[in-house]
Amino acid sequence: MVDKPLGWTSFDTVNKIRFSLARELELKPKQIKVGHAGTLDPLATGLLIVLVGRYTKRQGQFMKLDKTYEAQVTLGSNSTTDDAEGALSRVSSQSPPPKIVTIALKSFLGRQLQIPPRFSAVKVRGQRAYVRASKGQEIELEPRPVTIISITDINYHYPVLNFTCRVSSGTYIRSLARDLGAKLGTGAYLSGLRRSHIGGYKLDQALSLDQLDNASVQASLIELS
Repeated sequence: MVDKPLGWTSFDTVNKIRFSLARELELKPKQIKVGHAGTLDPLATGLLIVLVGRYTKRQGQFMKLDKTYEAQVTLGSNSTTDDAEGALSRVSSQSPPPKIVTIALKSFLGRQLQIPPRFSAVKVRGQRAYVRASKGQEIELEPRPVTIISITDINYHYPVLNFTCRVSSGTYIRSLARDLGAKLGTGAYLSGLRRSHIGGYKLDQALSLDQLDNASVQASLIELS
């Protein structure tokens, strides 16, 4: 388990572990099977479960687990990517009161249909949505059933809203931010995200990239298996 830092892709993290193991085992990197159980965007940080060797076959098992995030949403603008990485467009300078924001946020609790972001890994006619979106193509993404299990630790000082949410697999917090902005009429985008739990696995059990030497990778793999 790894604490993915800001700016790194999940693939970057997987590659670092692959090359570390290849050096230790005196193998070519392509001979080492390494994968992960749940992508984190470059602007997100936190818990990433990395699977090696035969455990890559258990990816689906980990992907289905609920996830907990510490989210930061900024009101007032929309983003082309629904997060801080995209181009922002101002929607409103309206400052909704805390009670209204809390009621609107908690209205998303429970099972619902959610439309993924245009810039996401969801496949549309055999191609990733973000590939089509980057080419300026029109995309129609089908809503998917997700569950927002809990929303806690709400802290709001306009325009920034912080909260912790536990969600089912497949839930996009970027979509939750976008939909919240639409409900409030202010626009909103995800400005920060940190994953703290995947099922029963916790962030405080994870290694930072600075701790990823050969010995720590091997020890971590034994614990996960």
